[in-house]
Amino acid sequence: MRMPRKKRLAPSILSADFSVLGKQVEEITEAGCDYVHIDVMDGHFVPNISFGAPVMKSLDKCKSAPYDVHLMIEDPDRYIPDFVTENTEFITVHQEACEDLAHTLGHIKSYGVGAGVSVKPGTPVEAIGEAIGLADLVLVMSVEPGFGGQKFMPDMLDKVEELAEIREKNGLDFDIEIDGGIGLDNLALVLEKGVDIAVAGSAVFGAEDLTARVKEFKDLMK
Repeated sequence: MRMPRKKRLAPSILSADFSVLGKQVEEITEAGCDYVHIDVMDGHFVPNISFGAPVMKSLDKCKSAPYDVHLMIEDPDRYIPDFVTENTEFITVHQEACEDLAHTLGHIKSYGVGAGVSVKPGTPVEAIGEAIGLADLVLVMSVEPGFGGQKFMPDMLDKVEELAEIREKNGLDFDIEIDGGIGLDNLALVLEKGVDIAVAGSAVFGAEDLTARVKEFKDLMK
């Protein structure tokens, strides 16, 4: 019988105060977050621009949890090497942005980094195809990617349950991550459905006390 999978928290710095980014990353890390979620947007694949590898790498100077990089960009293969550091745990690309998803996942793995694949709300899980067997992580977007602070789409939990079933049926070992509108009010529900890693942006960085908020999330994950 398999042991229960550990539930983990990945606060998204998209919602951080960039004037004190390093300080906030150190605070959430010391509070016990598992990853720092890095949302990279190019203004083409999604209708917004966030930041690139130099901002992420600046965090190498801080005490930081491992990076969980989410590339919402066109032609991700061109930029994967830029996001590989000793602190990079996952690099996730979008199925919709890859001409050959299996090749791109293999490219990520060639750097010794966990390879993830994400799907937009309108993309079915089946679109990942056999490449799912290469994934270390599958990220379900529970909002339309591109902007933080959006309302959670509860019907995306059907994808989470589908992924959990595929994982169990085929003896796979990828993590299931969810991103978009996650807060203390719906965390228990998404974990119950099979989520292993919860991304939370404004629900963490919008709090007056980041340490207390991270601990609230982590307490619910025990």
